[in-house]
Amino acid sequence: MLGLIVARSKNNVIGKDGKIPWNIKGEQKQFKELTTGNTIIMGRKTYEDIGHPLPNRINIVISRTTNYPGVITVDSLEKALELAEGNIYIIGGYNLFKEVIPLVDVMYITEVNMEVENGDVYFPSFNEAEFEITKGEENSDFKRLIYTRKNKSDL
Repeated sequence: MLGLIVARSKNNVIGKDGKIPWNIKGEQKQFKELTTGNTIIMGRKTYEDIGHPLPNRINIVISRTTNYPGVITVDSLEKALELAEGNIYIIGGYNLFKEVIPLVDVMYITEVNMEVENGDVYFPSFNEAEFEITKGEENSDFKRLIYTRKNKSDL
């Protein structure tokens, strides 16, 4: 299974000044539940923002310039997918999301109930008609949506 996990604001922002522009209690719970024991693939900037390998996961970083200790570093998504084990989750950033959206089976998108002014990284646009959308957890701070790719024959 190839999945994508992202949190975005109501105006589609996923980053501002090299950081996630919110810190909401419980927002990352689903991330931990889904990724623990599986493979996460991220770009260099996402890894540098996190600052360390995430425990109990295979951490793969895509970078053409830097090798990082404690993680697997490769120079392409194709190589990352070859080395991945178990369920695979793409966790950022923009370029990697854009490259993988046509390939994913499922996208776990948390919509944070806020608008972020002057965001500098946005979640890429995609064709929602290619996915079935189901709602997950919802509260006053965020709602979780699960986009499951429809069969090609259904399109």
